Amino acid sequence: MNQLVWFRTDLRTLDHPALHAATEQGPVVAVFLLSPAQWQEHDEAAVKVDFWLRNLAELGKTLKSLGIPLLIRSAEHWAQAPQVLLDLARELGAEHLHFNDEYGINEAARDDAVVKAFEDAGLATHRYLDQTLFAPGTVLTKSGGYFKVFGQFRKTCLARLETGLPTPLPAPGKQRKSPVPSDKLPTAVEGFAATAADLQGLWPAGEEEALQRLEAFIRDDLEDYQRARDIPSEPGTSQLSAYLNAGVLTPRQCLQAAVRANDGLLSGGKQGAVTWITELLWREFYRHVLVGYPWVSRHQPFNRDLTALPWRDDPEGLAAWQQGRTGIPIIDAAMRQLLQTGWMHNRMRMLTAMFLCKNLLIDWRQGERWFMRQLIDGDLASNNGGWQWSASTGTDSVPYFRVFNPHTQALKIDARGDYVRTWIPELADLKGKAVHTPGGRYLTPLVDLGESRQRALAAYRGMARKKDTKKPD
Repeated sequence: MNQLVWFRTDLRTLDHPALHAATEQGPVVAVFLLSPAQWQEHDEAAVKVDFWLRNLAELGKTLKSLGIPLLIRSAEHWAQAPQVLLDLARELGAEHLHFNDEYGINEAARDDAVVKAFEDAGLATHRYLDQTLFAPGTVLTKSGGYFKVFGQFRKTCLARLETGLPTPLPAPGKQRKSPVPSDKLPTAVEGFAATAADLQGLWPAGEEEALQRLEAFIRDDLEDYQRARDIPSEPGTSQLSAYLNAGVLTPRQCLQAAVRANDGLLSGGKQGAVTWITELLWREFYRHVLVGYPWVSRHQPFNRDLTALPWRDDPEGLAAWQQGRTGIPIIDAAMRQLLQTGWMHNRMRMLTAMFLCKNLLIDWRQGERWFMRQLIDGDLASNNGGWQWSASTGTDSVPYFRVFNPHTQALKIDARGDYVRTWIPELADLKGKAVHTPGGRYLTPLVDLGESRQRALAAYRGMARKKDTKKPD
């Protein structure tokens, strides 16, 4: 009896819970659903969809070597997924569907609908923990709620991990060649622009590439990670987020590698390893927040007292920020890096986000959407969490009165000006830190940093006063 494995953002064979379990129960057929209309509604970036397709091609090769056919079906919207999968299961004579859990309101609704459709048809579904170290709902406060403060969440996770790390699963064994032929895999999807070859070259596909990058990061950069991760001109971050987002790499593999490099320690030991483990747990935290506080999936601030913040309607300012033409060199460099590579250094994500929300006082949701439409690693939980942190509307976010000064930050994190010169070629002949104060050599800044900061503080304080004077029901 065929076992049907539904691949989504888990495009690998190693450490794949659904695939591993299915191959132990019988011959496997794999399926991937193309859902371009749904992807467009979710603002998936063209470069990310291209990365999915390239990883799908690599997955197809690996599955073929294991004797597992990979089929492609179309479900423009996820509402069509239950019927499409049910039809395929009947066609194959498969009574079992296996898939790894995903989070987010739409993803959860889709998966629940698939389970119900299969149950109604007398067929079985099997769901597995994959994207997180702990299933959301199993790491709770003493009062039984989801955590709102990262430090407490981290402490609880580490205490549980000390009792034993989750172990990555091996690749499945080779099965007898299936009589079901594999489908031709798509190289493009209608509605998403083609990705240039040089941009594809920055992000080679495949789990072998992902594991090599993980190994190189652990070997070359982990020890100095705590310092180098804040310097955007240095390769100090892991740059593994695109692989984690596409599920070509797992958090279990990353955690195991970090702990091995730290002589078996989760906390203490080498500061670089401890800091990176903390970053893995931030990623975990935002996924739990997505499930525990689902309104953040509905374009709502986590802190609902700030729902009515008086954001400015400034289409020209938004467009200038999007295109890297704000007149603030460090901000423009980061935004141009995003446009040209589909990726932005994490420190710069915080800096550009805070500039939009605080200095321009433009709604964080505009920035969240723009990032999703550009990022190869665009991730609902992490992107939303990061934007709400910067806008001071999120859980455990930066206090509203803390506004990063882009000029001060630039002198700290790009003291020699290398980052700005890389992405703003018109300033390349300016030496050292002079690149951060180009004067008439560059665009006039959209705002005065000091005045715009005061404007933001007044807006947030106004919301605080309204909350304090609000009469109880």
